[in-house]
Formats: sequence, structure tokens, C-alpha cells
Amino acid sequence: MSGDCTVTVTSEQELIDLCIKGDRIAQRALYDRLASRMYPLCLRYVGERGIAEDILQDGFVTLFTRLDDFRGQGSFEGWARRIFVNTALMYLRKKDALRMSDDIDSARHLASGAVSQTESIGYKELMRLITSMPPGFRTIFNMYVIEGYSHKEIAGMLGISETTSRTQLSRARTWLQNKIKATGKDA
Repeated sequence: MSGDCTVTVTSEQELIDLCIKGDRIAQRALYDRLASRMYPLCLRYVGERGIAEDILQDGFVTLFTRLDDFRGQGSFEGWARRIFVNTALMYLRKKDALRMSDDIDSARHLASGAVSQTESIGYKELMRLITSMPPGFRTIFNMYVIEGYSHKEIAGMLGISETTSRTQLSRARTWLQNKIKATGKDA
């Protein structure tokens, strides 16, 4: 924040308490603190900047509405992150984007050495490829690989079986490996 619209807090909990009381300056400070970390998360789930921005805003509405639910168990950022993941998942459910695709014929032709190819591309290119995954693959991949949810947690959150979660993750990895392999050919 810049100018005279600053809030001085001594702890994260104090900032949260001010936000709960409706302090707009504190809410802006919390937004500024979290937005740069939550936007990439939203983008990884939906793959489109404009939609990710909408989900970010919806996530903050939910966060500010539910701030008094935070009990201080675990990190606040982890608690907030779960809100943004759930907001993205709700969007994907509404768009029926979580319908799992079996259209992976090209993914079945994976060369055995493709796993090591992730080392040959940069972070930005890898994130671009993840963002371009089919929605069902991208969702499971993000939840398991990036967010660290277990297959049991994913199954519960998405209303699918653990086996479906494992299968979609395997297919997502294969899809990604094939795209990395194709990127290597183009270079």
C-alpha cells in the first residue's frame, strides 16, 4: 500500500481481527498480502486470466465473509488457500469442466524417458503447459501435485472415487509428458 492509506499491525491475527470488524484499510492490506499468491493458484485451475481474476475476487468475497471461521489452527495462508481452491472448483463444477475426459489417445504413446524431460523446460513453460491441460486433468494434477491433497481428499472434494482420482492423475501426467516431449521437438 502507498500513501496515507496504510494500516500498521503487529500480527497477522490483529490484521484478521481488523478485517472482521470491517476495516477497509485492513481488508486492502490483507488483499495486497494474499492476491499475488492466490491469483496463480486460480489461474492454474481455470487456465484463463479473466476467469482467474473473477475467481480471485469471488474467493476474497468468501474469505472476508468467513474470516471469523479461522480458528488459528495451522497457517492462515493455508486456510485461505483452501478457500481459493474451493472457489475455483465451484466454478469448474458449474461449467461442467470436471467431467473427466477419456480422450487421451495421444497420451498413450509415451516414451519411457519422457519423465526426465521436465528438467529441460523452464518454470514458466511448465506452468503454461499445466494451464493448457484439459480441465479434468488440470484439476486433479493441481490438487495432488501442487496443492498436496491426497487421493482420498480429492475424491471427497470432487465427488469421485479415489480410483478415478488416481487414473486422472496418471492420465494428466502422461498428457503433460507428451506435451513436454513435443515442446522439445519444436526447440
